[in-house]
Amino acid sequence: MVVLSAPASVASSGLPAARRTGWRRFLLPVTYAYVAALVAVTVWLSTMNDTTETRFVLHVSTNLHNLVRGHYGTLFSSAFVIGDTEVALLIIPLLLSLLALAELRFGAWQVIRIFLAGHIGATLLVALGLWVAVEAGWLPMAVTRAEDVGISYGALALIGAFYAVLPARWRPTWAITWLAVAVAGVVMGRTFTNVGHLLAVAIGLAAGFWALRIGRFALPKLTRYETGLLIVAAALGYLLLVG
Repeated sequence: MVVLSAPASVASSGLPAARRTGWRRFLLPVTYAYVAALVAVTVWLSTMNDTTETRFVLHVSTNLHNLVRGHYGTLFSSAFVIGDTEVALLIIPLLLSLLALAELRFGAWQVIRIFLAGHIGATLLVALGLWVAVEAGWLPMAVTRAEDVGISYGALALIGAFYAVLPARWRPTWAITWLAVAVAGVVMGRTFTNVGHLLAVAIGLAAGFWALRIGRFALPKLTRYETGLLIVAAALGYLLLVG
């Protein structure tokens, strides 16, 4: 691996952590803070009875019922709730690897931007589609009050954005594979969440493509450690799409 050096004035301006050396590369504040928040909320929910937990999850859900009533805070609060404790125990360690790689390669602020673009963008597009379908009578009103929380939209956007960190020869394969798996998830699952997953992957791929186009990322090739993180991240992506 070729280590790129930079003057102190540049290094302090928020460059991706992949350009750091030694222990500094493990300073990943966004990754640690978000995972800690997910763990805390999961533990807190595990202390509730089923009725209270369901009420809370519905309160922070980005379902159509909440959004049309102006509860826009759910666009953020829903990203901190996984819901099922057993699912959280499986997802959080995998998410840690995904976020670590994203923050290493993109930097803290880019991770936040891409995650929110996927989480909020896919949520609003799905909500628009549901609103049209309910108004047209294609779907029952009950769908407007469905539980809709979790990290999947944001995580899948980051997976799509990894398009930007791969060697050029692998980028088309990465994009086509994830779009195909997301489409397969829609065909098999046939839920609005599956459609949201497809939209989130597309948003992430668009973010990665645009970042390359404007020359935002000029990073060294993936190290073995980062390649391992990418494999774990891909496992999480597959689990979210078709698991």
